[in-house]
Amino acid sequence: MEILLGRSDINPDKPDNKGRTPLCRAAWTGHQGVVEMLLERDDIDPDRADNKGRTPLWVAASVGCEGVAKMLLERDDVNPDTPNINGRTPLWWAARDGHEGVVKILLARGVSPDKPDIYGQAPLFWAVENGHKGVTALLQPPECVAPSL
Repeated sequence: MEILLGRSDINPDKPDNKGRTPLCRAAWTGHQGVVEMLLERDDIDPDRADNKGRTPLWVAASVGCEGVAKMLLERDDVNPDTPNINGRTPLWWAARDGHEGVVKILLARGVSPDKPDIYGQAPLFWAVENGHKGVTALLQPPECVAPSL
């Protein structure tokens, strides 16, 4: 990887025919070392979306890669609330699939916990639908939490 990145005739931010960049693929597969190497470069756009609106953070959140999500969220040039073409944000996908650690990281960054997709379904809807109790607890408004007996 270092040899390829050292070549001047290689564009490390070049997308494939679906708009996916090497950073996006590294985030999708959870290769934290590769993500770190790419983020150290000035010629990488860490928030570049593919043809379906999926950013590297979006894919990291959707597959539950907490380490990659943390690295991306440490940057000011990554929008933590960018939706894909269906209006589904990184939080929406992390909640749907029960990635509690990623949900915590995104909420700490201040993302909207109630942002619905184009079908009107918010992250809490999918956390409940899929039985993710921990994520459901994180997303519930304080007034909805049942008192202890």
